[in-house]
Amino acid sequence: MSNKNRLSILGMIEAIEKIEKFTKDISNATEFSDDQLIFDGCLMNFIVIGEMVARLDESFKESNSKIEWERIKSFRNIVAHDYFGINANEVWQIIKPRFRPIITHI
Repeated sequence: MSNKNRLSILGMIEAIEKIEKFTKDISNATEFSDDQLIFDGCLMNFIVIGEMVARLDESFKESNSKIEWERIKSFRNIVAHDYFGINANEVWQIIKPRFRPIITHI
């Protein structure tokens, strides 16, 4: 793996771990959206994840095609450009319980 890809993957893992840490005591989407610091922190880290995906080599993404790279990047664009239109319930469905399998796959 190239150093650029390794750094991008590490950046994604760090962002995912932050989201997990921020939401560890949150049990539902209402609690998630009610805590503006946690909500904003998670959205910022989704932007970081999308940015790191954009830095990955196409060959790396092709060899790890089970991961929906384009959807991750598209979600980053939604968060970055339509912040006030973000649905907390939809974001919560992304956060719980899906994150752990992503980390172990990479």
